[in-house]
Amino acid sequence: MKIQESAENYLETILILQRRIGLVRSIDIVNEMKFSKPSVSNAMKQFRENGYITVDKQGFITLTPKGQTVAEKTYERHVILTKWLISIGVNEHTALEDACRIEHDLSDESFDKIKVHLKLDHGIKS
Repeated sequence: MKIQESAENYLETILILQRRIGLVRSIDIVNEMKFSKPSVSNAMKQFRENGYITVDKQGFITLTPKGQTVAEKTYERHVILTKWLISIGVNEHTALEDACRIEHDLSDESFDKIKVHLKLDHGIKS
């Protein structure tokens, strides 16, 4: 089953925040994504119910293995696509924005070919 783009963005954001600040709370996601507190609260409830995150008594959010898999796949796509776009001459700001849009719709086959191309032609690692 394909997870929705907005869900991928939330899970990716949780992963990025965990790497950047360690422990993550809903307010950190609100501040990072510029969404309302009720929107983030509702999303976190859905993720908890669907097994993508856990939330401890202090309100800290942790990705489950299921959530981690989605987050890492989305993040890898974002990083690789950004590097690819920059390598073909797109400015960094535009590359970051475009990669965020492309990462959700690109087939696994096309993404794998881009990774192979980057490794062969540019020595870029994921």
